[in-house]
Amino acid sequence: MDQLLKTEKTAPRPPLRKSAFSPKSLAGQLMLWITVIITALWLVAVGFGALVMRDEFGEIFDGALQETAERLVPLAVDDLRHQEDLGPRENPGSFRAEPGEGNLTYQVRDKTGRVLLHSHAAAGEPFDAPLKVGFFDGADGRVYTASTADGTIFVQVTYSAQERHEAVVEGSLALLLPVLLIVPVTVVAVWFVVRRVLRPVETLRAAIGEKDGGNLAAIEEVSLPQELRPILRSVNLLLARLRDVLAAEREFTSNSAHELRTPIAGALAQTQLLLAELKDSPTAARARQIETSLQKLTKLTEKLLQLARAEAGIGVTETTFDVADVVGVVVTDFQRASEDSDRIRFTRDPAGSRTCEGAADAFAIVLRNLIENALLHGRPDEPVGVHLTEAGNVRIRNGSPRMSDADLVAVRKRFARGRTLAPGSGLGLSIADRLLAQMRASLMLTSPIPGQADGFQAEIVFAAAR
Repeated sequence: MDQLLKTEKTAPRPPLRKSAFSPKSLAGQLMLWITVIITALWLVAVGFGALVMRDEFGEIFDGALQETAERLVPLAVDDLRHQEDLGPRENPGSFRAEPGEGNLTYQVRDKTGRVLLHSHAAAGEPFDAPLKVGFFDGADGRVYTASTADGTIFVQVTYSAQERHEAVVEGSLALLLPVLLIVPVTVVAVWFVVRRVLRPVETLRAAIGEKDGGNLAAIEEVSLPQELRPILRSVNLLLARLRDVLAAEREFTSNSAHELRTPIAGALAQTQLLLAELKDSPTAARARQIETSLQKLTKLTEKLLQLARAEAGIGVTETTFDVADVVGVVVTDFQRASEDSDRIRFTRDPAGSRTCEGAADAFAIVLRNLIENALLHGRPDEPVGVHLTEAGNVRIRNGSPRMSDADLVAVRKRFARGRTLAPGSGLGLSIADRLLAQMRASLMLTSPIPGQADGFQAEIVFAAAR
């Protein structure tokens, strides 16, 4: 359980909001895959449509060629007979026009292949197609040949290959252009539906993301889809079990603290009575050593119990406290009970206070450890400043030689006391760090004091209110 709490308190909290188009989010993946699939299906549909359209266009063009050629056969025969009745004249086939001016062109040829008549846009040279009834795919396009019953006159009709190709391309573009509009509209509609459907998932995710060491309250059972209700029940059950475990650990630690203090206090009292009886006896020196050891043991036990309470999560609570009130009580206690009460200087900015989540007792332990460290390890002839800022942060300053960054990191470790000869257990900063983490606050250590050449500053910085 302790390891679980450590991981929870030290791990950075994920942001509560992410873009719906984030590729690692559920909504982002749905949007990506749906967009790709819809676009691919539309493109496949357009491709099949273009193939079918090309075949249909081919049938239409072939039918037009065949119908035109068969209709021109009797007309060409009548025209040729009329020319014979009028007598010799200039060959109509000698009249040429620029090729390519028309899409549908024809030629009338005799059985030897000579061009007798041709359309205005057709070239004078014979088409590259045999004199055989039916379709033929030539270099310049598809040609249909029709003939008279006796096979002496042939009519060949062709449609521009470029025009046929342009018709297929333009038809395909006509199918593709609506897709360019339909796909974005479909994507927007799908995005709206996905966001609406996944809104309960986002609500539940945000509610779970707010749960940490300082907020173990059950998640409110809002209207959720059937698939998400088991998740909500499981999370609430886990939170309830975690609250029970933390409460049991706190109760055990409190009882242990009471049971340990009583025998030590009794042993110290008996030793002090023994000293009063021995007075100047040679064994009095040993009794004083026992008294000193018991006093050190009392302080060490107190620190270890505070550390145990911090490990049990006494700062994890759903209650709140006023920072200014707790600071005032702790400073007053030091000024009344400490031999160095004159060294403590308490100041505050106007309206310098705030309400924070956590246990007031836990915050008082933090302040006591930091002020005690400042009194023990600071220069005896310099004051210890306790300042409450307008933002509600607390700064504790004391005079001391300048410390390096490595020293500032080292003193945070358990039983690390830095470069000092003053008595102590080296647990004060470790206890403060642990408890502040449970209250969504942090401890900033600085040396020298900003704006000074030396000194040491410990600042309690609270996270922004959510």
